[in-house]
Amino acid sequence: MSRLRKKAVVLLSGGLDSATTLAIAKQQGFACYPLSFDYGQRHRAELDAARRVAARGGVEEHKFIRIGLDSIGGSALTDVNIPVPDRPHAGIPVTYVPARNTIFLAFALGWAEVLEARDIFIGVNAIDYSGYPDCRAEYIEAFSRLAALATKAGIEGGEFHIHTPLIQWSKAEIIRCACRLGVDFSATVSCYAADDVGRACGVCDACRLRAEGFRVARIADPTHYQALAEQRRVARPHDN
Repeated sequence: MSRLRKKAVVLLSGGLDSATTLAIAKQQGFACYPLSFDYGQRHRAELDAARRVAARGGVEEHKFIRIGLDSIGGSALTDVNIPVPDRPHAGIPVTYVPARNTIFLAFALGWAEVLEARDIFIGVNAIDYSGYPDCRAEYIEAFSRLAALATKAGIEGGEFHIHTPLIQWSKAEIIRCACRLGVDFSATVSCYAADDVGRACGVCDACRLRAEGFRVARIADPTHYQALAEQRRVARPHDN
């Protein structure tokens, strides 16, 4: 049956946004090929989450690629010597991973070309996000132009579509959509500093955005918190 459906490569981190993006791609009728990366991130819990989400999502093939961005560092997510912030800061935060989405999309583009797929889904968001430059619509438009110029398929007249269904949604809107599509929130891990079993720290930027999204959406938050994190989260649940 998958040969009769359009194929799509879906970038899947194991977080809430990428899980929702996968569900949207499936709802739109695509045969989905999720792609996840072991890029040297601080914890492997999100990789385990990606496996859970894909396994429950009825996908065609789930591929993992190791690229080792920890070898260049420069981010709190790839260098354990740079602490993950526990409160917001002005400007682009230290959790920004240099060129991450460009690297991820390049791999997705390569796999899409091999699969003879022309659709790539990525769960970037430019509303409730941490200010990363590679989550903006301008960036996606620029990468789409690159895809047309840099591939055999593009030169021969194929057109790649980079789908960003969440880019203008608030976190609450993402959560409501995910709920309608049956996403298992408890299978996802969003925290930048989760422990080995995926329990969230409760205070990093990703945790704050996720918790606030559930609160605004008025949907129960199934996130598993570390014991100390739960105490700190309850003490200041809406710290912005």
